[in-house]
Amino acid sequence: MGGPEAVSAIATGNAVIGDRDLRVSDVEREHVGRLLQRAVGLGMLSLGEFTERMDTALAAKTRGELNTVLVDLPGVRLVGQPVQAAPPPYAQPQPRYVTAHRMPMAPAMPGNVIRARLSSVERKGAWQVPPSMMINSLCGSVRLDFTQAVMSTQVVEIHVDDICGSLELIVPPEATVDMNSLDLVASSAETKVRNGPPIGPLHIIVHGRLRFSSVKAKHPFGTNWKRFLNGA
Repeated sequence: MGGPEAVSAIATGNAVIGDRDLRVSDVEREHVGRLLQRAVGLGMLSLGEFTERMDTALAAKTRGELNTVLVDLPGVRLVGQPVQAAPPPYAQPQPRYVTAHRMPMAPAMPGNVIRARLSSVERKGAWQVPPSMMINSLCGSVRLDFTQAVMSTQVVEIHVDDICGSLELIVPPEATVDMNSLDLVASSAETKVRNGPPIGPLHIIVHGRLRFSSVKAKHPFGTNWKRFLNGA
């Protein structure tokens, strides 16, 4: 019998497959994704490192490939390892509060950047809309209401870098929204708005990357009923 350091293996014909060579499932990839999200929240990983490791995890085919994104993170269980008994409560490290200055920030563009860290941000009423905006969100929600906004250009470009967050766009009845250039991983993009050329007063182009996030574009509540009653 092997000692405590022996590696379990499966014999297939004349070949022996170790744990590291076993194939991984989507459930295991999602488990690793949650561990990486936790590491970001604790300040162990930057957003850039999270993105790189998530790309590796999503492309991993074996446990060995999947575990490479976790090996340097303390307090996580590698895929395929048995669950160990938890230490006594007095031996567990106390959680540390993560302040905003520890989080990586997007390039500064005064007035054009919206950042949300475990928070919600809303723009509504007669707010000034710049020609281009950047939304940098981590576990946050952003809601932009353009129905009464003050526009400086017909076309507005929104670049999104969102992890575990949500973005909601409320646009006037004649507006159009283009989401065709979004890069989605375990995310959703839903639009109830026309996706045509910029023929109306407002055309919004949304592009960028979403990880475990959602983006939705819609008209104000009751718009379809008003069109129906007006015979539109």
